[in-house]
Amino acid sequence: MATPAEKLAKSLEELKKLQNEKGIAIIKANDLSRVHKERLKENGFIKEVIKGWYISSRPDEKDGDTTSWFMSFWSFAAVYLNARFHTDWCLSPEQSLLLLSGNMTVPAQLLVRSPKANNNNVLLLHSTSFFDLKLEIPAIDSRDTIESLQVYSLADGLIACGADFFNRHATDARTCLSMIRDASELLGKLLNGGHSVIAGRLAGAFRNIGNNSIADNIINTMKSVGYDVRENDPFEEVLEISLNTRETSPYANRIKLMWHQMRQAVIDNFPKEKKQPSNIEGYLLEVEEHYTDDAYHSLSIEGYQVTTELIERVRGGNWNPDDNEVDSKERNAMAARGYYQAFQAVKKSIKSILEGEQAGDVADKDHSTWYRELFAPSVTAGLLKPADLAGYRNNQVYIKGSMHTPLNPDAVRDAMPTLFELLKEEEVPGVRAVLGHFIFVYIHPYMDGNGRIGRFLFNTMLASGGYSWAVVPVGQRDAYMAALEKASAGQDITDFARFLGELIEPDIKDDL
Repeated sequence: MATPAEKLAKSLEELKKLQNEKGIAIIKANDLSRVHKERLKENGFIKEVIKGWYISSRPDEKDGDTTSWFMSFWSFAAVYLNARFHTDWCLSPEQSLLLLSGNMTVPAQLLVRSPKANNNNVLLLHSTSFFDLKLEIPAIDSRDTIESLQVYSLADGLIACGADFFNRHATDARTCLSMIRDASELLGKLLNGGHSVIAGRLAGAFRNIGNNSIADNIINTMKSVGYDVRENDPFEEVLEISLNTRETSPYANRIKLMWHQMRQAVIDNFPKEKKQPSNIEGYLLEVEEHYTDDAYHSLSIEGYQVTTELIERVRGGNWNPDDNEVDSKERNAMAARGYYQAFQAVKKSIKSILEGEQAGDVADKDHSTWYRELFAPSVTAGLLKPADLAGYRNNQVYIKGSMHTPLNPDAVRDAMPTLFELLKEEEVPGVRAVLGHFIFVYIHPYMDGNGRIGRFLFNTMLASGGYSWAVVPVGQRDAYMAALEKASAGQDITDFARFLGELIEPDIKDDL
C-alpha cells in the first residue's frame, strides 16, 4: 500500500503536467481527479479561485498571502476567459492599452467585452474580479494577443478608449502614442468610422508628445475629405521631454515618462542636497561605520536570519566555507559574506564619484560588479551555478505580495540602458537617489538581490549629493514596501520619496 508521502508525490506529478512555462498551473475541475484535488488542496499546493477553478500555490503561504494569486492572475484570466467565451472576447480598450504599454499591474477589476457576456461581476481572490460586458468586440484583424490575452490592437485601442484615459493613465497613453510609427496606422480606421472628434483628440495627443508630423497628417487628411476636425489636447500637462518615436519596444519610453512624471514630487518631498565632502577618506570611513547596521537591516528586510555576530564573523575573516561545512552550506552565511563583498565594491564606486567621476556613469559601469560580489560566495559554495552571475535575468520574476509584475526579460534589456541614461542626465542628486532606487526595483533586472542592489544604488547616488549613508530599518519594512507598492502599482512616488527623505532628515515631515 502506498504511503501518504507516495500518494502526495503522485498528485504532485499530475499537478506538474498542468504547469505552464512559468511554473504556474491553472486547473479546471476536470483537469484533476477529486482525490488529487483534495490531497493537493489539503497540503496547500492548490487553492480555489472560484467554484471549479484552482491555481497552484505554495504550502508555506499564510492566510491572506496574495503572492500565488497575483503571479497567476493574467494566466488565469486567459485560460478562464478562453474556456468561457472561446475566441469571442476581448479586454476593454483601456486595459488593452495598459498591457500594450507594458503595464502588467493586476487591476482590482478586469473589464472584459464579449457578445456572449451577461454583464456579470465574477468575484475572485483578494478583492479582485472580472466584469464581463455584453458588447461587440473588434474583428480578429483588429485584435492582438498578449500572453494569450485578447486585446484591442494599438490603433483600435487608441480610437476606442475614453477621453479620460489620457489623464488617468498619462504615462501609459503617451507610451502607446510613441509606438505608432505612421499616421496611416490610424487614418484608415478614423476615416472609415467618421471619427472626427477622436481624430482631433489624437492629433492633440500626438502634438503633446512632440510628434507634429502625425498630428498634422491626421488633421490635414481628415479635412481633405470634408471632416470638420478640431484639435484638442486630452492631456492636462504639456510634455517637456523628447520621446524616441523610433522605439519598437514600449519600455524605454515608459521608463522615461515615469521619471518625468515623478521627478517633481521627489524634489518637493526629499531634503536638499548637501555640500560635497572635502575629506573623501573621512566620508568613506563614515560609510564603513554603517556596515554592520546596514547589513543587518538590509538582509533582514529580504528575509535572511542574520545576526550581528555572523556579520562581524564575516567581517573579521572568521567565515571559512572551505573548511567549515556549516559555513559552506549556510544560506545566511552566504548572504552575509556576499553583502560584505558587495559593500566593499560599493565603497569603491562612491570613492570614484567623490573623486569626480559622473555618478550615472559609475553606477552603469559598476552595478554588475555589486551583483557578482553579492552572490559570488553562493557560487563558490555550490549553492548557485556560475551562469547565475552572467547578468540580467532570462526568466520572469514576481514580487511577493505585489500587484506589480516586473518587466519581462526582453524588456529588461530595453529598460536598463534607459535608466542609466536618465541617471547620467539628471542634475538633482535627490532625484537620482530616489528614482534610481525605485526604477531599478520596478524593472527588477536580476532573479535575486534586486532590493539590496537598489538600496546600494540609492546610497551611491546619495553620496553624489553629499548626503550621508542611509539605512532602511527592518522595523519599517511594511511602510517601505507599502510606499514601493504605491509607486509601482499606483504610479505615485510621493510616499516613497518622503519615507526615504525621513531616513536622511528625521524631522523633514515637519518642514514639508
